[in-house]
Amino acid sequence: MAKTARCPSCGAPVEFKSVASVLAVCDFCQSTLVRQGEELENLGKMAELIEDRSPLQRGAEGRWNGLHFGLIGRLQLKYEQGLWNEWHLLFDDGKSGWLSEAGGEYVLSQPLWTADAMPPFDTLKLGQRHLIDGRMFAVTNILTAECVAGEGELPFKVGAGYPAPVADLRDEQGGFATFDYSDDPAKPLVFVGASVDFKSLGWANLREGVPLPQITVKTKAFNCPSCGAPLKITHDSIESVGCTSCGALLDTRSEMVSLTAAATLRRDKVKRLLELGSTGTLRGEALEVIGFMRRHMAADGVQYPWNEYVLLGEDGRLRWLTEYLGHWNLARVLPRAVMTVVGNVRYESRDFKHFQSYTAFVDFVVGEFPWRVKLDERAQVDDYVAPPSMLSRETTDNEETWTLAEYLEAAEIEAAFQLKAPLPKPIGVYANQPNPHDEWHKRTCGYFWRLFLVGFVIHLVLLVFGPGGKIVDQPLSFSANDDEPRLSQEFKLTAARSSLEIEQDTSLENNWIGLGLTLVNQDTGEAWQAARELGYYHGVDGGESWSEGSRSAEIVFRELPPGNYVLAVDGELDPGSPPVLAQLKVSHTGPRWSSLILLFLALAPFPIFTRIRRGSFEVSRWAESDHPIVTSDSDDDE
Repeated sequence: MAKTARCPSCGAPVEFKSVASVLAVCDFCQSTLVRQGEELENLGKMAELIEDRSPLQRGAEGRWNGLHFGLIGRLQLKYEQGLWNEWHLLFDDGKSGWLSEAGGEYVLSQPLWTADAMPPFDTLKLGQRHLIDGRMFAVTNILTAECVAGEGELPFKVGAGYPAPVADLRDEQGGFATFDYSDDPAKPLVFVGASVDFKSLGWANLREGVPLPQITVKTKAFNCPSCGAPLKITHDSIESVGCTSCGALLDTRSEMVSLTAAATLRRDKVKRLLELGSTGTLRGEALEVIGFMRRHMAADGVQYPWNEYVLLGEDGRLRWLTEYLGHWNLARVLPRAVMTVVGNVRYESRDFKHFQSYTAFVDFVVGEFPWRVKLDERAQVDDYVAPPSMLSRETTDNEETWTLAEYLEAAEIEAAFQLKAPLPKPIGVYANQPNPHDEWHKRTCGYFWRLFLVGFVIHLVLLVFGPGGKIVDQPLSFSANDDEPRLSQEFKLTAARSSLEIEQDTSLENNWIGLGLTLVNQDTGEAWQAARELGYYHGVDGGESWSEGSRSAEIVFRELPPGNYVLAVDGELDPGSPPVLAQLKVSHTGPRWSSLILLFLALAPFPIFTRIRRGSFEVSRWAESDHPIVTSDSDDDE
């Protein structure tokens, strides 16, 4: 239930809607009032709020997770990159929360009581992980802000100039957390919530005459203080502008635009492939080019420059187009943390491999930027690839940002922005460029296995239903003093042209035998002869087993006429050799496994070739990384 007291400074009524509110700012005299029981203590005047064209105001109402809330207070804070608002919320169930409004992003969070010890502010590091409410968060931003002004009800003492050391954390599901060290640098307040879409909160009682977050608002025109060229700003959140005439970098956060830095590169030496103000529809999203930046990295004393275009989308959020040697990527900042494991990253069920780490520098800026850009600004960058995607982590002294990029063909850029001249063709292989041989290799492998499977099925059908099958299967025995051949059982062939396979399996042990085979057609007296010599030896030499030769042999007789047949087998052994047992098998010839092997060998060169092509592309890709693929050729070169 709301309580009303009188301002001790001007006597105006001051209402406390939340029992958790300990401070209120008088709407009439801006006195900062602290509630002490039923009394109000005047802490002095609160500085006036800086006009920021926010559509929010005290008294605005919305819904989050099905629960109604109202805005009852605000803190306005500043840091190196600009201003942001922290709106104090009161839900219908009596609980409070905060809505952060910064750079076009809205984050709604609620205080969380936890018995777990939180780290002191001076021990925090970017990327550091912390378990909060059963979820793993990573530190993405560390800064010390300063309170500019406040209004309405607040749950703690604060005033203009009040320092606010804070750390932002995100988890992999898009959750958001804040450590607020304003009261105690060793024991922070913990807030947990999520990034929210402004319109999804179902607002009512917003400020009149202030448009909702969108792409374009009333243009602000001014002249460059360096060269006098006319410039303009087309979005409320723009804080830096690069002069299109002289390249000077300007700070636009105040009414008096000031020069931040002079250009370090000549404008005529920096070629832009997309002009500022260009509009187009890319991947189904309407975009406008509002800024251009030239950056570079250095390796082995050589600079490698690339270009970045800042795009403004219909939702008021930014996208980036990056271009390096004709390779394009469309990127967006992720509203969540990404966890790394042993140098790699897993994001949205995909594994990203570490590609390279380097330091990126800002060389040239032109156009509009929603943050305070600095020439020679540097950031540590770590790239992870899973073509056609790339995850990049940019780390500065106090902030960590993850960006997800998707590779685009130049033709897609040309069509999106309706360019009259074709873009330069890409040179070399880019980190996340799709492998053009990958799909071809997959198709070739598919054809290979389908054709081999067809051959395998045909082979099995012939084995089961073909003319194959045993005719004779009988044991034979050979001795050194044998003079007579061994005769098989009589068998009959009825087909006009038959083929027989004769198989001899012996019991040779460190011995040899010479076999002479004579196949006789008893009806016609025709005979067919063949001879084989078998030898099999084995033993142990130096503790290692060895063997050579074979105990079995196969002979095929083809184009045999019909008739009654018998097979005579002569065996020749060394005098004194022990008897040798053999198993004689006579069968109709059918499909042979060697045929499948020949089919495999005939088809295999095609997937091998496409695999080599694909692998060669990957070698070229990773040659530019921190983890080049070592091949025999590269070893020879070295």
